[in-house]
Amino acid sequence: MNVKKHTSENNKVIQLYKNKWNRKWFIPLGILIFILMVILGIKYHVYHNYRTLASSGNEDTQSSGYIPLGDRLLKYGDDGAYLLSQSHEILWNYTFEMSNPSADVRGEKAVIYDKKGTKMFVLDKNKPISDMETKFPILQAEITEKGSVAAVLQDGEKTWINYYASDGSVIAENQTRIENPGYPLDMTVSPGGENIAVSFLMVENSRLISKVIFYNFGDAGQNKEDNIVAEYQYENIVIPQIIYLDNTTAVAFGDNGYSIFKGIENPKEEVKETIEEEIVSTFHNEKYFGLVLKGTGKKEGYMMQLYSPSGKKMFSEKFEHEYQSIDISKEMIILCDGSKVRMYNLKGILKFDGIIGEGAVKNVFQMSSKRYMVISENGIHTISLK
Repeated sequence: MNVKKHTSENNKVIQLYKNKWNRKWFIPLGILIFILMVILGIKYHVYHNYRTLASSGNEDTQSSGYIPLGDRLLKYGDDGAYLLSQSHEILWNYTFEMSNPSADVRGEKAVIYDKKGTKMFVLDKNKPISDMETKFPILQAEITEKGSVAAVLQDGEKTWINYYASDGSVIAENQTRIENPGYPLDMTVSPGGENIAVSFLMVENSRLISKVIFYNFGDAGQNKEDNIVAEYQYENIVIPQIIYLDNTTAVAFGDNGYSIFKGIENPKEEVKETIEEEIVSTFHNEKYFGLVLKGTGKKEGYMMQLYSPSGKKMFSEKFEHEYQSIDISKEMIILCDGSKVRMYNLKGILKFDGIIGEGAVKNVFQMSSKRYMVISENGIHTISLK
């Protein structure tokens, strides 16, 4: 009898201890579960609505171009340009005449140039810096972080790869011909201005040949023929686009894949990736590049993929909706189709899926985490997701 009583008392003590332990850990465990639910809710929350913070409804958005310049918006057209704050205050304006204006931005510097004309203007977020006149019509121009400009000029059957200082003075000129190295399809300049990379296309003995050539107009290219520090050749491949992500990383997009080049003084092809699927679109910012591939099978749809500068795949995400444009703006991948807008973060998670009530969308630019500037057929609008 005494043994049974002792055992019963032990059981009571054990049960009391268990109850006390349960009460001790129940609240912290509940708090942890709640925090995890909140984190997951934030991570996978999809916005469908927005509120308008500012609007300029009388803008002629169809005949003008727009591009972010720092935390502001640069508008340019055939009669001039102005810089707009997020509250739609005009910070400065600059008048000129162009037939076909185009623009490029790097950091807080921008160049506006007359495509197939001879005028270029260099400016930053505070004011216009300089204007320049080229000898021949401009096919393409890109600016560096320092304000120097690389340009491809058309001179009959010849082309020129020219490099200008921010004040308009010529740093270097390099003539090319259609028969060798070919016709320039695209050109890009490194952010620091050390290298210019050009994609050429030519036909040789009935063979289609693409070339990617790197020019260096600094010390590395001083004693090189035509300032060429690296050259790569590809047969039966067209390379319509080449970009610089950072100062040492260039990416060339072909019709069957992409190549990544690393280095300044002697750029090396470190990655060459062949892709079987059809490449529908490319997009990039200063940190990543991406592809949209045509899907296969009964439900074709699309496959969106994002890559790091080393070629590492950051994510691969299927989607079925149509789109007219795709771009990276800060930390968002933005797809537009009329008034329908979808936004994915850089992990491939859908963050916004909604209709912009101000009409068909031309551009959407992320200005901060939830603030965007929308260019629609009815004007310019600063919105916040909700």
